[in-house]
Amino acid sequence: MTARAESKRQRGLSDADIARKIDRLLSQMTLEEKVGQMTMVENNSITPAQVAEFFIGSVLSGGGGNPTPNTPENWRAMVCAFQEAALETRLAIPLVYGVDAVHGHNNVKGAVIFPQNIGLGASRDADLVERIGRVTARELLATSVHWTFAPSVSVPQDLRWGRTYEGYSANSQLVGALGAALVRGLSGRCCDEDRGVLACAKHYVADGAARWRESPLAEQAPQQGSTAPPQDSAAPQAVELALGQWRIDQGDACIDEASLRQTHLPPYQAAIAAGALTVMASYSSWNDEKLHGHRYLLSDVLKGELGFDGLIVTDWMAINQLDPDYQQCVVQAVNAGIDMVMVPYDFRCFISTLKRAVQQGDVAQERIDDAVRRILRVKLALGLFDQPIGDASLLQSLGCAAHRQVAREAVRKSLVLLKNDRRSLPLPKDAPRLLVAGRAADDIGLQCGGWSISWQGEAGATTSGTTILEGIRAAASDSTVIDYSPDGQFADDARAAVGIAVLHEEPYAEGFGDRADLALSSDEIDLLQRVRARCDQLIVILITGRPRIITEQLPLIDALVVAWLPGTEANGVADLLFGDFPFTGKLPFSWPRSMDQIPLAALEASAEAPLWECGYGLTS
Repeated sequence: MTARAESKRQRGLSDADIARKIDRLLSQMTLEEKVGQMTMVENNSITPAQVAEFFIGSVLSGGGGNPTPNTPENWRAMVCAFQEAALETRLAIPLVYGVDAVHGHNNVKGAVIFPQNIGLGASRDADLVERIGRVTARELLATSVHWTFAPSVSVPQDLRWGRTYEGYSANSQLVGALGAALVRGLSGRCCDEDRGVLACAKHYVADGAARWRESPLAEQAPQQGSTAPPQDSAAPQAVELALGQWRIDQGDACIDEASLRQTHLPPYQAAIAAGALTVMASYSSWNDEKLHGHRYLLSDVLKGELGFDGLIVTDWMAINQLDPDYQQCVVQAVNAGIDMVMVPYDFRCFISTLKRAVQQGDVAQERIDDAVRRILRVKLALGLFDQPIGDASLLQSLGCAAHRQVAREAVRKSLVLLKNDRRSLPLPKDAPRLLVAGRAADDIGLQCGGWSISWQGEAGATTSGTTILEGIRAAASDSTVIDYSPDGQFADDARAAVGIAVLHEEPYAEGFGDRADLALSSDEIDLLQRVRARCDQLIVILITGRPRIITEQLPLIDALVVAWLPGTEANGVADLLFGDFPFTGKLPFSWPRSMDQIPLAALEASAEAPLWECGYGLTS
């Protein structure tokens, strides 16, 4: 559904009414007000007073851009302060506040954090994803946030990519179906409620096809909280480049147009048809041309051919990559079809640069008016002019039991059972003793992964929820002795019929997660072997954002469960381990035997079949 049609549905306005309202506003706006509407600023780089002074159209919290202390109430107060300032401007045009709520309102302590998209892809359940979108929208509106930069409708082709877990699947059709479902849930189109939030299909387009680079993007990584490329960092920090970081992310998709249209464009068509009113451009390139300056793909294809009349927003500081001269960056991006620029820091520089470009004739006034028209149309569609502040009564339901039940269901449906020799699962609830090992067995932060409270995520009790170990303890009988060791170093006489080893990737996001080798680490292998020596049957649970190379270790394992990055409600893992619910998840990606079968093109060319095909999954 287009922005115009969605606006009509939500507000009961005719197309003519909408056009007249926009025309009336545009006719009154100065160039400063129009350029202000095209500007998105990071929350720590601007004050509410400056929002009013510069007529800012949008403020965002980047990863970790949280108030102190991080509470739902403080989130709401922070957002409302910016909104109230915007409403004090001459024309009282509301701003729209944006966040990366990519698996729940995942920046807010106490909010429900759902499984990452790769897990939802394993569920293949569009109805579930719609309900996740609805819960997320309610928790966003509780804090008066009206825009989430989700869903990611990337179609990852290389498991080494640090954004693999942001993709639902390597299957374009499944990505489109689940991305559309999340859009419906976020926008409120899947229920009778007339309030929703803006969804944002990203990252347009073909970022999942970027190829591996032999050298990293730069010798240093970006600062914490920034998604800018390493060379744009104001405060860089060293990284271990040998891991392969920044070898795919923000890279180049060297594919023909037929492949782009067949695999990577359809999920955007599905998201737009479902009501997505915003699209975020990708850092990446298509055949060596940056997407943020790609007039053909942004204006001709997306806006023209697909009829998208919402707004196109940039990624974080992404236009800076287009040219060494900043004015050329601004001119190229806006002329290519970008409507709103995530600056995110020096908004004064962006505003003065764009104004100068218009005054010099480098950007036509008509292009500015088109961009602002789209921004106003989206804000009207969202109902921001009538209800710019979210409902405070929703705060009481943020993180509530009903929302956590949806997340627990999502965990159950996302787990994939890959091996179950000797009918190791389900476990008896009255087992005399269980050995449980692995840091991730009792760590909320490791369960959630990146984009969880902070940008990169981190280990520890970062927010409220239930760990895998807590779920096991709650599900087992009172008579069962559960012996837990984070590193698998049990007492000398410790032995049990069943041992559970939880292996994990350390949290990461974006290019920090690019990896040259997806094999288990030596620490993971040592843990597995220590537990194997003390039990008759070994159950392995993988906490991971992608398939890992586990072929050599597979003979040691009786039952293998892939839990992906399940979020805060890991009691859903115990629901399946003990047989309260059956395993139903199916692999959203093929599982390679070795690194020689990565990327997907290498797997398709391989003489050997993968360890498990996409769509594989046992039941119990």
